[in-house]
Amino acid sequence: MTDLAVVAQSLVKTFGDVHALDGVDLEVPTGTITALLGPNGAGKTTTVRILTTLLQPTSGSAYVAGFDVVKHPDTVRGVIGLSGQYSAVDEKLTGRENLDMVGMLFHLPREIVRRRSLELLERFDLADAANRPAKTYSGGMRRRLDLAASLVANPHVLFLDEPTTGLDPRSRMMMWDIITELVQSGTTVLLTTQYLEEADQLANTIAVIDHGKVIARGTASELKAQVGGERVEIVTEHADDVARAVEAISSLGDGSATVLGQRISLPVSNGGRTLIEVLRAIDSAGIAVSDVQLRRPTLDDVFLTLTGHAAEDETLQDDSATPVKGRGRGRRKSA
Repeated sequence: MTDLAVVAQSLVKTFGDVHALDGVDLEVPTGTITALLGPNGAGKTTTVRILTTLLQPTSGSAYVAGFDVVKHPDTVRGVIGLSGQYSAVDEKLTGRENLDMVGMLFHLPREIVRRRSLELLERFDLADAANRPAKTYSGGMRRRLDLAASLVANPHVLFLDEPTTGLDPRSRMMMWDIITELVQSGTTVLLTTQYLEEADQLANTIAVIDHGKVIARGTASELKAQVGGERVEIVTEHADDVARAVEAISSLGDGSATVLGQRISLPVSNGGRTLIEVLRAIDSAGIAVSDVQLRRPTLDDVFLTLTGHAAEDETLQDDSATPVKGRGRGRRKSA
């Protein structure tokens, strides 16, 4: 294995007139978690599909575990696992049968498949449901079974496309623990997410993607440092007062204020003292506010600063221009 488990250089993918990717550069160090962070439609899933050999790039190059994904797709499929946005388990099969089926598709010896299936069912807290049809599983159980299936062949690199989408908070926390344990045991993980908290909690490195381009990369702390230190936030009671409020407080900050609806966020130093000055300025301007707070920057702030819009602003699905069928199902060697 090389120091970099995944390398993408100037990846471009077009579907007719639509540019799904517009020159993506990406590096994933071996033995780490890298999060590809962006809203729906940013290009996350298209990037993963190219890296897992489900799509070919229009131009550019990509390597996984040192192998070119276009020139050596079979070799790449043998060293990766993929869990897509939607569970790809066979509902008519039991949990154990789903894992056994994956092992057979990889042409693994039957004894190894049985042992591996039992290990994974225990690890993902599915042993008690091993002999039940997957159609009886809850959403969280199906996601865990789907992830377990992607690990049957002990992949060197694991791709997780929005692994916690649709899960309740408890199931999401469980998935976070599982992903962390996988990396501690030596697996390299590239996950896509639109949850800023998820990237903050899990990733060693974050690549922010928007409109098919990686626009920033670094650790969570490094990205937050781009926004500044503390922030004063105010929410005006009336939308018509937003512009006046920005004008009243802009000179008190260490950078430009950002606006999202009626919420104004201003980077500041000496937070407590500046908060008092902001309140005085707002009061002098006769502006009514419904909320005021002083807080540390989050990845929401980073995304808003970098892109000019919140991560949830866009509703275009990443695959809206993609003609490929069977989303989330082509993850294994048989695909």
